[in-house]
Amino acid sequence: MATTRTALTDEDIRTLVKGATPDERAAAAHKLCRSMERLPLSDEERVLASEILRIMAADAAELVRRALAVTLKASPLVPRDVALKLARDVETIALPMLSASPAFTDDDLAEIVRLGGPVRQLAIAKRPTLSRKVTDSLAEAGGERAVAAACANDNADFAERALQRVIDRFESSEKVLAAVAYRNVLPMSVTERLVAIVGEHVRDHLITHHSISPEIALEIAVGATERATMDVVDQAGRTSDVRGFVTHLNREKRLTASLLLRALAQGHMTFFEWAVAELAGVPHHRTWLMIHDAGPLGLRAIYERGGLPARLFPAFRAAVDTFHSMEFDGGAKDRERYQERMLQRFLTQPQPAARDDVDYLLDKMDRAASDLRDIAETA
Repeated sequence: MATTRTALTDEDIRTLVKGATPDERAAAAHKLCRSMERLPLSDEERVLASEILRIMAADAAELVRRALAVTLKASPLVPRDVALKLARDVETIALPMLSASPAFTDDDLAEIVRLGGPVRQLAIAKRPTLSRKVTDSLAEAGGERAVAAACANDNADFAERALQRVIDRFESSEKVLAAVAYRNVLPMSVTERLVAIVGEHVRDHLITHHSISPEIALEIAVGATERATMDVVDQAGRTSDVRGFVTHLNREKRLTASLLLRALAQGHMTFFEWAVAELAGVPHHRTWLMIHDAGPLGLRAIYERGGLPARLFPAFRAAVDTFHSMEFDGGAKDRERYQERMLQRFLTQPQPAARDDVDYLLDKMDRAASDLRDIAETA
């Protein structure tokens, strides 16, 4: 194996140390750095390489220090003390190192975010990965451009509280709020807060790609909070994360018997299963068996375990039986027809459902019938 001494010749090292001009020393520095990066180095050779890099970092010529920073910006060869020295240098030298060097610890980066100014913050925000320690620092002390860049970086790990802090600080910044909204994953609390303050285009993205509560989605859709003017359960069949959806509703004390009855009457059986599992504290697969495949007593057992009101059980029993007796026929607007038939059969069963719930379901029937008439007229 070639050694550092033979690959990095004495002449190169002498030029680096004693070169007459900055250009000569910069050329020697670039050559030495490229050679270090290409060679497999022993422990002894790494020590020697580190000493050479310290000489470069202390050179008075910016060209020499820049050659080091640019050539070895992502190299594990750069010692931490050299990286920190370069991070305090002029921006043309500091920024390449801050953007990629693995030499920095999370504590180093968090401290530079606090003290280094907006340009260095931005370089850190765009690093290939960011830990929560660094994103916490950015959320607390970062400038607008840096925070927007970090939020747009899906390899940046943000805690829920850090995202909330970002919104606190940049509530009026469309750029920052959009960057948060377009992250791949968002806590529901952050999503629900964003939908109230972002523009229509970003709001549509949030509703389409992230879980939000039915109430919030419907307040957005119809601009009202009265239950009589909202279709609370339509969102129950749209969420991609049913388990997370019902957990959130339960935590917010919104997973009520009325909501479950309305959802079930519209055919949102998956939502009903997960909701009962959440209330009962029973795994979903066991809940599914008790609802669908455990005989007439299974539903009652899981229903009672979930703490749902006894007076409403006949209504839930009728709805589940109706669900089991129906099949999709594969035609146009199949789901709408299915929901209409289910609502009709549900409402003809003797059941002690609350008057508000009955009025709600009758309204759904009227809408479904109207939609089907419109289809027939345009066919």
